[in-house]
Amino acid sequence: MNGEQIPDQKLKNILDAVQLAPSSFGLTPYNVIVVQDPAIKEKLAPHCYNQPQIKESSALLIFAPWKNINDDHVDSYMNEIAATRGIPTEALGDFSNIIKGKVNSNSPEDLHVWASKQAYIALGFGLAAAAVEAIDSTPMEGFNPAGVNEVLGLEAKGLSAVCILALGYRDAPNDYLANAKKVRRDKEKLFIKY
Repeated sequence: MNGEQIPDQKLKNILDAVQLAPSSFGLTPYNVIVVQDPAIKEKLAPHCYNQPQIKESSALLIFAPWKNINDDHVDSYMNEIAATRGIPTEALGDFSNIIKGKVNSNSPEDLHVWASKQAYIALGFGLAAAAVEAIDSTPMEGFNPAGVNEVLGLEAKGLSAVCILALGYRDAPNDYLANAKKVRRDKEKLFIKY
């Protein structure tokens, strides 16, 4: 990426798409950390194997699922639904019990995997929104989560980074792959039709 900053409105549109991404039950069991501060990106770089897009991006979106999903999260979500839709919280009892059943019948590890999958759905929406906004993006798993968590203080917030979305503009003159043909598995090998 070339370091050029993307317009605020384009970033807002991408963040709106991430916010509106579907998630199981609508719970959205993750946070998205938006990093634009060059000093923080500098600290993150070694934990991201010094991949250039970490420092050269306009913004990094770090998707961090909740580590310990519990009844309090569900109750908070029910209160948000009630306030937004103007209905009594009591009317959501059955829905709340369904979600709490999921939360209380799975191990914290299984819930973290589930929350991570929800974060990846939001990542996909961020990628699509970036394409619509003509912003280049790089989804990333190539980083040391413990190091990223430490730099951002995520453990204290009950979060753990699982993926990063770097946003910016490609550095076409200096990127030997910028004009190379994309190589992916042939459709005949990728898609199985019935």
